[in-house]
Amino acid sequence: MKQFQGRALRWEWRDGVVEIALDHAPINEIGTVMLGDLERFAAAIPALSAETAACIVYSARKEGFCAGADLRELYCGAEALAEKERVSGVRNFLERIHAVANAIDAAPFVTIGAVHGVCFGGGLELALLCDIIVADKMARFAFPELRLGLIPGFGGIPRLKRDVGNAFIRELLLTGRTVNATRAHAAGLGAQLTAEGEALKVARMMAGQIAKFDAGTRTAAKKFIKPVPYEELKREIDLFCELFARPTVIAALKKFVEATDAMPYLP
Repeated sequence: MKQFQGRALRWEWRDGVVEIALDHAPINEIGTVMLGDLERFAAAIPALSAETAACIVYSARKEGFCAGADLRELYCGAEALAEKERVSGVRNFLERIHAVANAIDAAPFVTIGAVHGVCFGGGLELALLCDIIVADKMARFAFPELRLGLIPGFGGIPRLKRDVGNAFIRELLLTGRTVNATRAHAAGLGAQLTAEGEALKVARMMAGQIAKFDAGTRTAAKKFIKPVPYEELKREIDLFCELFARPTVIAALKKFVEATDAMPYLP
């Protein structure tokens, strides 16, 4: 499938490059709708691989790349279930999204994230699936999950550990504060820092260069330098579910959902 129009994203294949545009109001939150569309893309990877050199993931929303998990959907779903069923439900969601994430992470073509604006929580975890992150200078990154009594659950910490030092990871995770694109780039989170509004343009130039290389060599190089930390990812799911079972998490989600701030996930 070389073209797809979903409810939360769309993609198009052209000249060996797939471009995925996230486009789900307000800021591409990852819930069942986004997950369903991502599953469609993951299922298409084997068919796309033979003719694809690179894949660019970007946001069509002016506000940013992705604000993270759909916490309102998470809270409403949890409230409707008994405690044991809550944990079972969230585990099922996490296992689905980990399956998609692992498929994208291990895709034989090169993935490039073109990031602008908000890139928080699950959005940062989505960006970390990409082999290369190109960041607009106005991009901001954060793992605010500890504010809810949780840890990142979509594979963020094991994947971030492949790219940056532990001191930066601890600060990002344990403070929940946002980091600007300049700081993130200096820490090694982004490969390139661009002028405002230029991330997608630079990503397209990169994809054009990548397409010139031999496919077999490109695939072998990616597999060698970017192992997928499967065992650690499994442990992350277990820890997330253990934390999610606590009443304090539901209370924190309730507070978030009922907040009147325009952007309650900001520090």
